[in-house]
Amino acid sequence: MTKTKKTFEESMNRLEEIVRLLEEEEQPLDEKIKLFEEGLKLTKECNDTLKGYEEEVEKIVKDNKEDE
Repeated sequence: MTKTKKTFEESMNRLEEIVRLLEEEEQPLDEKIKLFEEGLKLTKECNDTLKGYEEEVEKIVKDNKEDE
């Protein structure tokens, strides 16, 4: 089974859910560690996605300046 990549919005929604779960005191410590690790991975993915979008926007702006 192939793993589909989450959209940026799906990742952000999951991060919000993880934060909410980590703030609850009912979670066992081992579950909190797993959630924390998942959150770190999602944060990196979101940062990488944003960096890619930023580079794309910069290229578009540069290309449009050259056309003027």
